[in-house]
Amino acid sequence: MRIKSRLNPVGGFQDLWNEFKRPTPYRWPILGASLLSTFVLMFWVTQEQVIGPPARPQVSLISTFAEGRSEAEIIASNIENQRLKERWEARRAEREAEIQDMYRTLGRATGIDVDAMERQIAEDQAREEAERRRAFEAAGIPLDPQIDASADSAIEPAGE
Repeated sequence: MRIKSRLNPVGGFQDLWNEFKRPTPYRWPILGASLLSTFVLMFWVTQEQVIGPPARPQVSLISTFAEGRSEAEIIASNIENQRLKERWEARRAEREAEIQDMYRTLGRATGIDVDAMERQIAEDQAREEAERRRAFEAAGIPLDPQIDASADSAIEPAGE
């Protein structure tokens, strides 16, 4: 059997025409409903709304600094901000010390060896700091002794 005869659509169209010519009572309403649903679906699918890119926002810069400040005024402002920051850090350190004292008191009241725990924590922190320094040295990254160790803690060693 040749492949052309198996893929020939003429036989299919003849069967469709024979079925369509057969007298059935609901032939025209079924055909109308089929065509209507097809056209409604196609109309609904093809109704495309294109929304353009959003309008560019209007940027207005707000400056809290006075225009034309002198170098001395800028330095004085920076010094005052640094003093304010140091006062906040001192208050935070005091609060943290009070919280640690409360935890120590609670630990001693419940029978926990708080001093041993603090020694273990200090040893762990020293070990982690040494590992971090070794990782930085192995990566060839110099450590500045003036930089606070807490500022470097955000940088993960290369081996981890």
